[in-house]
Amino acid sequence: MLRSLYSGVSGMRGFQTKLDVIGNNIANVNTIGFKAGRAMFKDILSQTVAGVTAPTDDTAGGVNAKQIGLGVTLASVDTIHTPGSAMTTNVPTDLRIDGDGFFAVRAGADQETPYLTRAGNFTVDANRNLVNADGLFVLSTAGDQIVIGEEVTAFSIAQDGTIIAVNTDGTSAPTEFQISVVKVVNPGGLEKIGGNLYRVTPNANPEGLLDEFTLANDPALGTGAIVSGQLEMSNVDLTGEFTEMIVAQRGFQANSRIITTSDEILQEVVNLKR
Repeated sequence: MLRSLYSGVSGMRGFQTKLDVIGNNIANVNTIGFKAGRAMFKDILSQTVAGVTAPTDDTAGGVNAKQIGLGVTLASVDTIHTPGSAMTTNVPTDLRIDGDGFFAVRAGADQETPYLTRAGNFTVDANRNLVNADGLFVLSTAGDQIVIGEEVTAFSIAQDGTIIAVNTDGTSAPTEFQISVVKVVNPGGLEKIGGNLYRVTPNANPEGLLDEFTLANDPALGTGAIVSGQLEMSNVDLTGEFTEMIVAQRGFQANSRIITTSDEILQEVVNLKR
């Protein structure tokens, strides 16, 4: 069979995967804290028809290898951790990280390694815990869940994550809680698990663990500042996604044309015997 048939099939599979990634990006264009994906490809091992020949001193020059490519395969699906645009809500518990880092959340005290998220649409539940939209506890720099005291009538959040409480007597003072901003070595190594959450993997942080819950707006650590009253929207660029969708569509059509052309050639070979 013609090698071009299998090259065309591999190309169609690759562009289908690219369309899947683009479709997911467009579907999450309005998802808080969403980071767009990007499909990257690499060529498959080439078939060597003739090897390379080294040049001799005076008798002959060198000859390059003759290799025929066998198609394309998926190299990676990268997560692009660029910042999204800010949406002002003026809700004190809506938080945005201006810079690098993630909020740390967990389901309970039994969970050793917390999940990470860039979605800062937090609320205060009936037990006065600061939680995300799915009820996961937001963690402080001490690694504990944040509880707003009963004597607090209102509060604000500073750029370093400090919760400043307004008491019943009208006075304001910083509380013991500071919202942590966790920074990992390789954000692209985080695993998406749904719900705007990431799981720490050994390729994101050494041994897949979080050693400490760091302070926000720390120049020494490189963590971003916390902006209260704003949310980070998706970083999906619709213009770029539609452009890539056109490229993927035309690439899919071109690879399908390779298959039909190869089929016509095989048909001509079969018709040699009449």
